[in-house]
Amino acid sequence: MRSQPSATPGRPSAASGAANKTVAKQSAASRSGVVGTPTPVPDGRGERWRLGGPRWAGRGVHDRRRQRAAEHWPPLARFNAWLFRHPETLLTLLGQRRPVEIDGRVLNRSIQAMLAFTNRVPRMPLAGEEPFDPVAARRSLLRMALIAMPVRTDVYVTGRTVPAAETPEGSGGMAVRIYRRFGSGVGAGAGLGRKLPAIVYFHGGGWVSGDLRTHDASCRLLAAASGCQVVAVDYRLAPEHPYPAAVDDAVAAFRWVQRSAEDLGIDADRVGVMGDSAGGNLAAVVSLLTRPGGERAESDRPGPWAQGLIYPAVSARIHPSSEAVSESFFLTTAGMVLMRSLYLPDEAVWDDPSVSPLLAPEVAGVAPALVVTAGFDPLRFDGDAYAGKLADAGVTVEHRRYDDQIHGFFGMGILADSLACSVEVCDAMGRLMHRPEPAPPGAG
Repeated sequence: MRSQPSATPGRPSAASGAANKTVAKQSAASRSGVVGTPTPVPDGRGERWRLGGPRWAGRGVHDRRRQRAAEHWPPLARFNAWLFRHPETLLTLLGQRRPVEIDGRVLNRSIQAMLAFTNRVPRMPLAGEEPFDPVAARRSLLRMALIAMPVRTDVYVTGRTVPAAETPEGSGGMAVRIYRRFGSGVGAGAGLGRKLPAIVYFHGGGWVSGDLRTHDASCRLLAAASGCQVVAVDYRLAPEHPYPAAVDDAVAAFRWVQRSAEDLGIDADRVGVMGDSAGGNLAAVVSLLTRPGGERAESDRPGPWAQGLIYPAVSARIHPSSEAVSESFFLTTAGMVLMRSLYLPDEAVWDDPSVSPLLAPEVAGVAPALVVTAGFDPLRFDGDAYAGKLADAGVTVEHRRYDDQIHGFFGMGILADSLACSVEVCDAMGRLMHRPEPAPPGAG
């Protein structure tokens, strides 16, 4: 029997050299983050997806070294990240060593340290605290947002305006901000890869606060990690513009992105919606209203390709089970009641599906959903229920529960664990947006 030739010490064989070159090429492709046409990669457990080189799983999407290199940390955000990276020391100094546990869930220690620390620092009143001024609350949220997240610098960002003629009466045009990871989607028209999917993003803030600036860092992260173009929407806010202004703006923005697909360089058939908190409500509502047969359906355009709901407010009726986590974890019952009174002053509409998707008679036909809930969030119970409602209706649902997190964690990048969860959420939405087309009837 002939033995296989062995490599000379210090000199790789031709076979191993070729293998090393292949690995090097794959590593380079993973670092480049190139996005192209999905190609199935059988792995014995179904299919995984390769996008222009890197696998749409693992290092191809999230390389922490690349992420760190592309993060800009404002000085105060950097200090806060360092401070809360040592929660045990901080909790000891603040006399808060005992873990916080409710219903068997243990609060993340860095979050516990942050809450304990912020309770000792003078701040602006939050929603539900007196006195409350919406304008001051907006400024306060912006100040917090600017020191709560690292800013991705590997993303191209540009502003656009939806013309007044294409927005609801009274809107007078709508500002949007468009995000695209550098290198993604470039050359698609030259046959170098298909056009990017697009995610229309609605910010949170209780329909009263929040804007393009407060969620800029989160949208940058979403564009970088998902491999999609992100279109953030500056919809009208209450109390100046109560319901249904935000809903009308959200639907108009979604349809504008679809109509402008060629101009934006995106795939017109893959336009999804996503949002956090009140924005999650708007994403769910757009999916419900524009589905086939929905109130805002259009015969020549489909509903969303996917919906991403991050701790969404899907019911105007406050869930009684939320009482245990409704006072000390950022979002409070008093705050929810106040925001509801400003956005929904007419109680007669509280049960309308365009306000409370959870209370809709049926939800069949809505887009496949990513539903994200947090263990220490009073909205968790409604979010969990909505994920179940969608699944029972035959809708494809990926439900991610982060039991140790609080409402708002998606914008708390100064906390290492919250940032990691946020990256995972963005990656999951990217997988949903890049999923393959369903096989036509009778195929295969």
